[in-house]
Amino acid sequence: MPVIIPEVMSKLDIDPELVTRILVHFLQEEIFKVGFRRAVVGVSGGIDSATTLALCTRALGPENVLAVRMPYRTSSPRSLEDAQAIIDVLGVHHETVDITPMVEPLFEITPDMDKRRRGNVMARERMIILYDRSAAFGGLVVGTGNKTELLLGYTTLFGDSASAVNPLGDLYKRQVRQLAAYLGVPEQIITKPPTADLWVGQTDEQELGFTYDEADQILYLLFDARWTEEEVIALGFPEPLVYGIKERVRRNQYKRMPPIIAKLSQRTVGIDFRYPRDWGY
Repeated sequence: MPVIIPEVMSKLDIDPELVTRILVHFLQEEIFKVGFRRAVVGVSGGIDSATTLALCTRALGPENVLAVRMPYRTSSPRSLEDAQAIIDVLGVHHETVDITPMVEPLFEITPDMDKRRRGNVMARERMIILYDRSAAFGGLVVGTGNKTELLLGYTTLFGDSASAVNPLGDLYKRQVRQLAAYLGVPEQIITKPPTADLWVGQTDEQELGFTYDEADQILYLLFDARWTEEEVIALGFPEPLVYGIKERVRRNQYKRMPPIIAKLSQRTVGIDFRYPRDWGY
C-alpha cells in the first residue's frame, strides 16, 4: 500500500484562487513582454495539459489560444475524447495532427527500437509540430510539465520538456489536481490514472514504480522542507524508495539545465555573459 502521511499531504495544499491569479499574471507578463499575444498548447487529454490550457484561456482569451491534439495510431480513444472535452469547455481554437505517418518511417528502419525510445521519438515529433504551429498561429508554446515530473526527470529532453514558458513547473502533481478542480477541468480528466499514452496500457505510476502521492511527499520533504533522507525514512517511507527518488533527481539534473558550454574565452555565453534575462525590454 502507498505510504500517505496526512501531515505531509496537508503541506501540499494550495489556495487555488491565489495560485490562479499569480499564474494568469505570469502568463500575461511573460508572453506580452516578448511581443506575443497568443499561446499554443499540446493537449493530451491529461490533467496537466488541460489545466495549462485553462490557465492560458483565462490569461489570453479563448480566441488567442490554440490547442493541438497529436495522436499516434495506438493512442487511447479516451485521450482524444478527454482532450476534446476540455477544448469544448474552453472554446479555444483547436487542431488535430496525426503523428503516425511522421514517426513510422523511423520505426520501420529501426526494428530494435524499444518502447521508451519510440516514446521519446513521439514526444519530440509532437514538439516539432507545436513549434511549427507556434510560427503559423503567432503564439508562444506553453509547457505543461509539473514539478514532480521535472524533479524526477520524467520528461523527454527537447520533447515534452521544451517550451517558452511553463506555468505548472512549481506545482506538484497533487497541487495540479487542486488547481484543475478550481479551474473547472472535467472530473473524468482529474480522476483518471495519469498516462503519457506512449504505448497501449501505459500509466505513469506503473512505469515509475511508485505513486505520485508518494513522490510528492518525499520530494516536498527532501527539497522544499530540506529534510535528510534519514528523517524522511523515519516517517515510514521505505528506504529504497526514498534513496531511489533522491537518486533520480540527482541523475536527471542535466534535463533541467541549458546545454553546458565549455569555457574557452573571457566572455562565455551562460557563464560570463550575464545580462538580465529580459535585457532590452
